[in-house]
Amino acid sequence: MKASEAKLLEFLKKSPQFIIPIYQRTYSWTERECLQLWEDILRTGRNEKVSAHFVGSIVYIEKGLYQVSSQTPLLVIDGQQRLTTIALLLEALARHLGDGEPVDGFSAKKIRNYYLLNPLEDGERGFKLLLTQTDKASLLAIVQQKNQPTEKSLRVTENFALFEEQLQSIGDDIVALCNGLAKLIIVDVSLNRDQDNPQLIFESMNSTGRELSQADLIRNYILMGLEPAHQTTLYDDHWRPMEVAFGQEAYGSHFDKFMRHYLTLKTGDIPNVRAVYEAFKSHARSPEVVTIGVDGLVADIHTFARHYCAMALGQETDKSLGAAFQDLRELKVDVAYPLLLELYHDYSTGLLSVEDFHSAVRLVEAYVFRRAICSIPTNSLNKTFANFARVLKKDRYLESIQANLLLLPSYRRFPSDDEFMREIKVRDLYSFPRRSYWLRRMENHGRKERVMVDEYTIEHIMPQNPRLSAKWQESLGAEWQRVHKAWLHTLGNLTLTGYNSEYSDRPFTEKRDMQGGFKDSPLKLNEGLGTLDAWDEAAIQQRASKLAGRAVQVWQAPSLGEEALEAYRPKSEKQAGYTIEDHPQLAVDASMRSLFEAFRKEVLLLDPCVTEEFLKLYVAYKAETNFVDIVPQKSRLRLSINMEFHEINDPRSECKDVTNLGRWGNGDVEVSLSKLEDLPYIMGLVRQAFEKQMGNGDENG
Repeated sequence: MKASEAKLLEFLKKSPQFIIPIYQRTYSWTERECLQLWEDILRTGRNEKVSAHFVGSIVYIEKGLYQVSSQTPLLVIDGQQRLTTIALLLEALARHLGDGEPVDGFSAKKIRNYYLLNPLEDGERGFKLLLTQTDKASLLAIVQQKNQPTEKSLRVTENFALFEEQLQSIGDDIVALCNGLAKLIIVDVSLNRDQDNPQLIFESMNSTGRELSQADLIRNYILMGLEPAHQTTLYDDHWRPMEVAFGQEAYGSHFDKFMRHYLTLKTGDIPNVRAVYEAFKSHARSPEVVTIGVDGLVADIHTFARHYCAMALGQETDKSLGAAFQDLRELKVDVAYPLLLELYHDYSTGLLSVEDFHSAVRLVEAYVFRRAICSIPTNSLNKTFANFARVLKKDRYLESIQANLLLLPSYRRFPSDDEFMREIKVRDLYSFPRRSYWLRRMENHGRKERVMVDEYTIEHIMPQNPRLSAKWQESLGAEWQRVHKAWLHTLGNLTLTGYNSEYSDRPFTEKRDMQGGFKDSPLKLNEGLGTLDAWDEAAIQQRASKLAGRAVQVWQAPSLGEEALEAYRPKSEKQAGYTIEDHPQLAVDASMRSLFEAFRKEVLLLDPCVTEEFLKLYVAYKAETNFVDIVPQKSRLRLSINMEFHEINDPRSECKDVTNLGRWGNGDVEVSLSKLEDLPYIMGLVRQAFEKQMGNGDENG
């Protein structure tokens, strides 16, 4: 590597050509970065005391040479954003100047021939800067003053228009702009392909400018070290189609999300949202991926990216699946994509029928929505879906999905019909984050002709206005204030209408009988309202019960008989056949039995999901897996806490590190309980293991 300071314009003038390799990200600077550069240039140009303004480095590879001295194109490793933005600004300036030359060297002809073109070269060699794909065609059209291609680069064209707009009102500052451009300084960094590692240098320099997405880093990691012909093949066959499918504006953010789900599916571990690139590098170095090689890896990513685009970006062609995916997107069920990617792949290869796939998607939707209505914390959902596919029996695909949903433990449970109906009747659904979703699903269930719910507004049958009219107070009865507070935003009192402003706070009978009133409504949600004479607490509750009955059909629970379900129960859940009487220390020693019973009571009170299992040599307490095990001994209860030793918070230093030591029980932490007065402290230790297993709200970002 050789680095030297250089004036940007002189560097451009003597450089033959800059080529952005295909593995680089597309041009991504926004108006914010462009205006910042514009202001920096003007401020520098206006102040004679400022001799230079540093704008960053240009890092490039030139075969066999350390400095610019031939017609060999320079492959840009870092600096594309600055080079492209300056090129756009210079072309806009050239058009603004026309035949004028306010500062020596700054005329339209000189700007183009010095900094934008190689006038003595033909074809693509005649341009100073060649970008990639869509960006390339747009930039070349601009510097040639031609019309934009049909598929234009949004960022390139928008930023060029921005600079043209700024120049229209520049006035006397045109001299300052030219002087500022002349003062721009860069660090000219030339790499030798045989001696320098471009990937490491690229990563280390990604701390300035617009932050690279995880997608940019992953693409560069895969392609940068390959021979140019191999790069082009992989890019054209796989990466470019992915960029097009994700779209110019959404590529970075959506690809990052996709890759997180892809890695979760492939590894079983959920990468932190800010560490997807590091997780990908580990995956790419794994033996199974090394075996298939880089071509196999990129092809696999491309395959699953198509699945993701179908589900997450509305590109599904099957009508029923497309509607189901739309509902998932509206419900924001992103955590389920690791499982859904596996299901889609098996659907695409014929292992899973379209009917069963559709049913599975609806089960996932129902699972997430029911849990939201029942206010079950979401902290376990990531982990639930991360490894769900690994326990499926694909010769009985849909049945195994149903069974495993039904067998999820308490805190991950699929809410029953009774629980769901009870909660949806009393839940504040008006404040539900995605109320248009549940209203649309309720209204359109069973319809072949879908109602566009967005064309309607939500209506409170009993008005929101706390100052209810005398007629409303009379209708609701003596306890009208309690009724209003309790039922205002609940299922029974909410509906849809196209006449919200006309309804206003009118009495119920007027809303019922007016033109466009409930009697005339074509909506399913309004069925039966036209036959009622009054709207009171009983009517609200009756309608809520009716709609709750419809809700369990819209968001159906799995239905499997006990015999079928039994085949899927984990062996650990089946009775081991031991009881408390099989532990002599507890059976014959009253003091140990009393201490055990006190501990047992406290552990089972941690959460309804906690279960107890008596094994031959110890007693296990588990949520999903064991979080604490007890070995009853003569004068103490020996506890194995299922955590790594460094994780436990033990102010009294009573825990023992038993990592890699043979013993009964799970975990690397051992502690003793021999006195009842120590139970509160011991429970504080046990609770740490339980909360860790429950997820404690952590979804890895």
